[in-house]
Amino acid sequence: MAYQKCIKCGSEYGIDEIVYFCKKCEDILEIKFEQGELAEALKDRKWRNTPLSVWRYRPFMPVSVTTKIVTLNEGGTGFHSCKNLAKHVGLRELYVKNEGENPTGSFKDRGMTVGVTKAVELGVKSVICASTGNTSASLAAYAAKAGLQCAVLIPSGKIAYGKLSQAMIYGAKVIQVRGNFDESLDAVLKLSEKHRSIYLLNSINPFRIEGQKSLGYEICDQLNQEAPDRIIVPVGNAGNISAIWKGFSEFNELDLIKTLPKMTGIQASGSAPIAHAIKNGSETIVPVAAPETVATAIRIGAPVSWKKALNAIRDSGGTAETVTDDEILNAQKLLARVEGLFVEPASASSIAGLIKLVENGVIDRDERIVCVTTGHGLKDPDTAVKMSEKPVEVDAEISAIEEALGLKKQVAIMAR
Repeated sequence: MAYQKCIKCGSEYGIDEIVYFCKKCEDILEIKFEQGELAEALKDRKWRNTPLSVWRYRPFMPVSVTTKIVTLNEGGTGFHSCKNLAKHVGLRELYVKNEGENPTGSFKDRGMTVGVTKAVELGVKSVICASTGNTSASLAAYAAKAGLQCAVLIPSGKIAYGKLSQAMIYGAKVIQVRGNFDESLDAVLKLSEKHRSIYLLNSINPFRIEGQKSLGYEICDQLNQEAPDRIIVPVGNAGNISAIWKGFSEFNELDLIKTLPKMTGIQASGSAPIAHAIKNGSETIVPVAAPETVATAIRIGAPVSWKKALNAIRDSGGTAETVTDDEILNAQKLLARVEGLFVEPASASSIAGLIKLVENGVIDRDERIVCVTTGHGLKDPDTAVKMSEKPVEVDAEISAIEEALGLKKQVAIMAR
């Protein structure tokens, strides 16, 4: 039987106990499996014959076999061999795992399908989260599917309308808090503790991480039961990088893969407490009071899962790096124009980080690398429009269109 365990003091809690922090030391929790439990699940080979998805790995999820799954067919996202980008950067082998292909357009769906399924199993009627956008969109969708009441708290200031519109249309109660994400998260933590009927589904909830670890599982399967040399991941609230590491570690323990990747986290320079801690060799982070970046999905100054992220990076022999907004936007445009992949700015931070680490000699050009892009470009279309060439307006005449396309010049040159 799986259980919840404090990552600091080791205190254990039942798998069906609603608890977000350790009652003894107040640190965060993770899901652990009893000795041999995952190995026992592995004996049933039926999962190998099911389509690639989060629930392909149901035997490795802490959800009862009798529970009805709340799913929108998440997972099974594209694993793109990016030869054009690899050539541009100077790498031998590069892949992009594009999580924007999930149902609501981000990696959050992996965690939410498991988290909301667990909420139904626990019998709760209301769910809540704080969000910079993607979490709210995902929770609202899965809550609608499950017939649960849903509330989301978003910070004041810039919220990408592609994400906000999703939460609204799915029927969530959207509350905008005068403050940043960290203050919104503090509020939902207090609400969920005070009102036990409201189930919290930010990444502090360890069942979210269990869904997100399937990203690591999928990469292994898409590489024919091998691990890449390095995984590069955008880091905001820091749940995803630790979740992916958990997936790889579990497959390694089960002898499904022989090696483990170096986990590499990328943060925006205006919101980079984890990257600074790695660079400084610190055991703790220094929160950023007023985080700022165009990559709104990772604009988080006090990531709740920072300790898990530091452990994942260090245990894997990885590293962390910061990138500027200009580097992020240039990488977003580059990925779109050489590989046809349109991702939101936060997603492009993994590409920006890749370029910087290669240029600085941190990444060997012979490494097999997977960059995770976490959300679709349509999550934040305004940013893409602002940095692209504006449409050219002409009369509806062939000659005018030819001139706008430069075709008349081409004809003139050929006639010489």
